[in-house]
Amino acid sequence: MREIVIVGGGYAGFYTAWGLEKLLRAGEARVTVVDPRPYMTYQPFLPEVTAGSVEARHAAVSLRRHLRRTRLIAGSVTEIRHTDRRITVRPAGGSEYDLGYDTLVVTAGAVTRTFPIPGLAQQAIGLKHVEEAVAVRDRLMTAFDQAASLPPGAERRKLLTVTFVGGGFSGVEGFGELLSLATAMLKHYPELSADDLSFHLVEARGRILPEVSDEPGAWVVRSLENRGARVHLNTQLLSAVDGHVVLTGGEEYDSGLIVWTAGNASNPVVHNHTDLPVDERGLLVVRPDLRMGTDSEPVADVWAAGDDAAVPDLASTVPGARTVPNAQHAVRQGKRLAKNIAADLRGGRIRDYRHSSLGVVATLGLGRGVFEYKGLVIKGLPAWLMHRGYHVLAVPTWERKVRVLTVWLTAALFGRDLVSLASVQHPRDAFVASSGLQKSGGSRTTSRPAA
Repeated sequence: MREIVIVGGGYAGFYTAWGLEKLLRAGEARVTVVDPRPYMTYQPFLPEVTAGSVEARHAAVSLRRHLRRTRLIAGSVTEIRHTDRRITVRPAGGSEYDLGYDTLVVTAGAVTRTFPIPGLAQQAIGLKHVEEAVAVRDRLMTAFDQAASLPPGAERRKLLTVTFVGGGFSGVEGFGELLSLATAMLKHYPELSADDLSFHLVEARGRILPEVSDEPGAWVVRSLENRGARVHLNTQLLSAVDGHVVLTGGEEYDSGLIVWTAGNASNPVVHNHTDLPVDERGLLVVRPDLRMGTDSEPVADVWAAGDDAAVPDLASTVPGARTVPNAQHAVRQGKRLAKNIAADLRGGRIRDYRHSSLGVVATLGLGRGVFEYKGLVIKGLPAWLMHRGYHVLAVPTWERKVRVLTVWLTAALFGRDLVSLASVQHPRDAFVASSGLQKSGGSRTTSRPAA
């Protein structure tokens, strides 16, 4: 039986495995997915997770629940050696081992791109995974509780100062949603006012949202500024030591929450630990049919898709264009991969990947959004409703659709859930503290109560 190994369980990997389960006949091949996480993250929901509009678990699709005929390995791939047809797997627990394959699918996905900025690694948090979105939300809500008990001054101001670095979709949507949450929370904190909030969006380029045209991008900036935010264009972060933000141009301030969303980088295993061909950006060289290699130098039995693959964009009129690394392409590439791999096993026809964009839509907070498709621009509430409608249809499985829709309807009736569970990030603190008290209390803490 042929062994098909998929490196990565994100969009492209999940949809490839899901499609193969439906297409492969019994005994035709065994599919294995290797990923350190037991779920696929639906990343477009992460900004709404930060705002509490979507439950964290609803933005994660369980691999074991939905890939019932696929072997799942919880671990990271540290090396790919196609000359030997083997990968090296580092499991969540235990020693590394080699895993052989007949067909390899590389959908490892991108990682957060960072720079050696002083204090960044110690102070910032990303927005690429569910746990990061939850932490961002809990930190803001905890900051509100702490700030409400302090007098006006530098300490309160720092707690309620939020900085997002990166003006792409992830940064702008997360920024807008968190700003919406903070504004809504003010009515529950009479000790605080809108003047206490300070939200900063830092972007190195001269505009935000490069996926949309200039006018909608400028409108988004005006919309955020009208809501009290500061948008710093043509600006870079120089330092974040101890939460003290230093920007190019000389502006400095203290920020209690720093979120880094300044782009993606190719996965290290793809960039540095493989004998597969990569381009100058460290992305896998892929043909239009999603096979690895080029027409003149194909790589046998290896396929790739998603954020770490340079997939030719056949729908673009620009020579040499590559598909944009977003969920819209990754999902459809995964579906095409499954069909092509199944056809290849049976000597059938392999089709090229081609997809014309359905447009771009972004949420900017509750009731606010922007949509653009071939010159058609929709702003405000209609765009926000389109965003929610599209993503509740796009999230995989009916079970997740119903769960997300139920939370949205509940919030519409009863409002946002404003409970912070930041303490779950340190679950043993209460136990350790009580253990210390019991130890210091001597025999009284161990005596049995009277009958």
